[in-house]
Amino acid sequence: MKLATLAVPILLATTATLFAQAVSVSPRPAPASAGAGTATTTAARAMPNTQALFDGYVRDGKMPGIVAAYGFGDAPTLFPAAGRIADDAGAALAGPDSLWRIYSMTKPVTAAAAMILIEEGKLGLDDPLSKYIPAFAKMRVLTSPDTSLDSVPATRPITIRHLLTHTAGLSYNIIAKGPLLKEYERLGILPAEVNMAVEAQMRAVRPKTLEDFANRVATLPLIAQPGTKWSYSIGLDVMGRVIEVASGQSFDGFVQRRIFDPLRMRSSYWTVPRGEVRRLATNYTFTGDTRAPIDPAATSVYLQPPSFPYGGAGLVSSARDYDRFLHMLQDYGTLDGVRVMKRETAQLMMSNLLPAGVTFGGIGGGTGGTTAAAPLGYGAGGSVYLADGPYGIPSKGTYGWGGAAGTIAYVDPVKRIRGTIMVNYFPSERWPTRSESVAALAKDAARFVR
Repeated sequence: MKLATLAVPILLATTATLFAQAVSVSPRPAPASAGAGTATTTAARAMPNTQALFDGYVRDGKMPGIVAAYGFGDAPTLFPAAGRIADDAGAALAGPDSLWRIYSMTKPVTAAAAMILIEEGKLGLDDPLSKYIPAFAKMRVLTSPDTSLDSVPATRPITIRHLLTHTAGLSYNIIAKGPLLKEYERLGILPAEVNMAVEAQMRAVRPKTLEDFANRVATLPLIAQPGTKWSYSIGLDVMGRVIEVASGQSFDGFVQRRIFDPLRMRSSYWTVPRGEVRRLATNYTFTGDTRAPIDPAATSVYLQPPSFPYGGAGLVSSARDYDRFLHMLQDYGTLDGVRVMKRETAQLMMSNLLPAGVTFGGIGGGTGGTTAAAPLGYGAGGSVYLADGPYGIPSKGTYGWGGAAGTIAYVDPVKRIRGTIMVNYFPSERWPTRSESVAALAKDAARFVR
């Protein structure tokens, strides 16, 4: 049996202790590309297999740079890293505070904001969406979603639960087809940024406010009856408008005050300040084996304000910041003595919230989603393991999601493990980073088992 296989059960039983000890193991010289500062040097010594994997990605030209944040209980977070944030000469080393486009990893943040309002009684999980956005009171459902706009009346209302779990019957410009896709494009239902060239086209038709966006979405037919099917969607973008209505604050302002500020997430932005451009990674795309910049940092679309804050795909963040968000979820709503949400609220967020009879089988294809060998459910804005994965990793209850540019995030609150991986390239599945990083992590744990 492979060493990684043997190590996994032991890893999950004793991870926090093992990696707390890791910072004092005999030094291993860090490669020149290992990243910036003491944090990444410590990680290179503690996690040689992970470091070797990352170094190999850069050495083999698969990506300019990569950084991860691995947390084990309340021990200091480890930040293995390699390479730089761009291919440009003189680009900064990838490190804990480099800035990356996290795309759909925005969704759990938006979901957390909604859960705070549910906790406060300002939202109800099973409230009808029309209570907050009246335009959704009378919806229609397509009879042949891929080929026709023929529709019938919806038989039930969209609820807040449906928005959080992608079961509202809404679609997405990245997966819609035929005449429905053309309608999404015509109405500017395009809540994401790629680069300045694409943005010029999208901004010309996109609504200027979340209110207008949500009202336009309400004019479109659904792809399924609400609460009957999981389908990746703009639900979390619509949720941004719900948060505005329920809180009486701007969506981004609410997230800043209730999540970013108390968690001291100081590198998470819908608009990257120009003074921070030196930390912003360049995003790349692949044509065959050729990698080319699609959104260079110096001219990035993220340096200008978006049409409105996109709750489904709008954030730029750092490995350090996102780890703090996951650490809060790992500890069921609290971090460094500050409580963001109640324990039971965090537990509810990371539980299976799918309507009765609806299943989630995973999703990939450049969406930033996830697939798994174990059965999956869906919580608020992210997938949830309904049973232990192979050999116990990840464990039942693990919650997470990824981003379209290759980023990865997960938290196992039972065994108090969390991981964030930051890269920026399209398509996200270009390299098997997710599976390879787990295997490397298991090997690193085996170093401490005698």
